[in-house]
Amino acid sequence: GLTGRKIIIDTYGGWGAHGGGAFSGKDSTKVDRSAAYAARWAAKSLVHAGLCQRCLVQVSYAIGVVQPLSLFVDSYGSAMPGLTDEDLCDIVKRNFDFRPGCIQRDLELKKPQFQKLAAYGHFGRDDLMPAWEVVKDLEDEVAEAKKKLSK
Repeated sequence: GLTGRKIIIDTYGGWGAHGGGAFSGKDSTKVDRSAAYAARWAAKSLVHAGLCQRCLVQVSYAIGVVQPLSLFVDSYGSAMPGLTDEDLCDIVKRNFDFRPGCIQRDLELKKPQFQKLAAYGHFGRDDLMPAWEVVKDLEDEVAEAKKKLSK
């Protein structure tokens, strides 16, 4: 079959990590797709806010368990001075809800948009601007981090 043949090119083209699940052919209730979008959203928001320069967000699930089993952030040593990857992970936990239903709601995944994403990848699509490409405002977290530094 053709399912799952483009998993790397649909995301980061081999540059970033990928869990192995295909996107196309799956509805938005499948965390292979929705959690990858949410992880992109969180990582992009951290970088945009200046909390780090580079970021990988990993999330893992078990069937039938609503909360993720684990959430991990790796900034590759690029976190804002005074912040650790654990601090960044705490920021992600405070600002992003990784429960599948909440991802579906927050990223508007019931909205018809997947056909347009089937070509040219799911990430970096400024032409379509899906919700996971629109960064979340983390200015309160930046202010808190700067306040922590000044102590």
